[in-house]
Amino acid sequence: MLAQSLGAGSAQATPPSWTDGEDGSGPAPFPVRISRSERLRIPTQTWTDLGPDDMWAKGAINHVAGTYDWMRDVAPDHDGNWSFKPDVFETRKRWARALVRAFAPDAVADPSVKFSDLDAADPFQRYAAIAVHQGWLTRVGGRFHPDDIVSARSVHRSLVLALGMGSTAAALDRLATADGYRFDTPHLFGVNLLAMRLGLRFNNHVDESQDVTPGSPLRRKQVAWSLFRASTLESWVVPYLEAQYADMVLPKMSAGRRAIVDWGVRYVGFPYIWAGEWGFDTPSPSAFGGQPGPGFDCSGLSWWALRADDGVYWEISPPRPYRGWPLPQRTSSEMARMTDVELHYADLRPGDLMFYDGDQDGTVDHVDVFVGNGWSLDSSSSVGGVTLMWVKTGWYRQHFVHGRRVLASPTP
Repeated sequence: MLAQSLGAGSAQATPPSWTDGEDGSGPAPFPVRISRSERLRIPTQTWTDLGPDDMWAKGAINHVAGTYDWMRDVAPDHDGNWSFKPDVFETRKRWARALVRAFAPDAVADPSVKFSDLDAADPFQRYAAIAVHQGWLTRVGGRFHPDDIVSARSVHRSLVLALGMGSTAAALDRLATADGYRFDTPHLFGVNLLAMRLGLRFNNHVDESQDVTPGSPLRRKQVAWSLFRASTLESWVVPYLEAQYADMVLPKMSAGRRAIVDWGVRYVGFPYIWAGEWGFDTPSPSAFGGQPGPGFDCSGLSWWALRADDGVYWEISPPRPYRGWPLPQRTSSEMARMTDVELHYADLRPGDLMFYDGDQDGTVDHVDVFVGNGWSLDSSSSVGGVTLMWVKTGWYRQHFVHGRRVLASPTP
């Protein structure tokens, strides 16, 4: 464990701002493209089982189960009414069928791909065999596990590979510094990161209890959103992201700064939650207002990465392998004001805070943690959660205001 006993300050009273959140800001999501012929095929019937809490997914459901038959898994009733079963958890066999229908409809199954738990006569066998042969889904010990529930991570892996981004994801899994230190990236880190950038996970700003983390099981409405996004992205998006993340490397840095990155990358793929600063499955401390599940707004992620334990309310070290530094301010605007030295971009070092004025009204409304070589650990409301984001050019550089050094210097 890294010893960083830099003092946490008094925690006898809970400042009101500790329960505040912020909407944050960030670049616009990547656009989708729906052709005129696809628009003409949007179904006119109403899905009988979509409730008010499903409306965010209606357009995606229309696309994947109305315009196309990819997830049209429920036959209409005798009156011709259609249902989708949006809250049912999706199984691997149905996901395999949707994948093949969307990305390889004319593929022929390799007869050598067989499963001990899926009969050759089963109508799902062909789809499972093609999905496994393509590498989109896996089998273990000759078994496909057709009725297992898919997770966000497994769905996003399938789609990242179907989009041809497998080599980029694998390279990101090996994230390292220029002097060869390999970061402790979590399982399928590259998939989680690219899925976030592609917008494959819907971030529910209305009902955050529906937000998911990479390991969460997915309901059919969430799967529909992921498949809709992957199949409608503008053609330039995938090569743009591949070029951006190709050969990503972070600079040589101290052990203390490496520890911040190691801790932060564990949470790539977690959702943007208003007033969220908690990444554990356990309930967040009541002093901070509580939240519906793990996730972070922009300043909450900065707290999670940098804020020192206070001995009363905020206790995350361990498992965080370092104590942290004094950072009592909760919102980005508060954090931005509380510094005597406003850093220029050229003066930033890994672990520094970066502040942005997203709507250019003269007020800071977003913050992230610089990790070097033009990258930051970021939780953006527009992207919908935690990523490693390119900040040297584009939206972030254009809206950058100043930086702040929180870490003591020199940091071990």
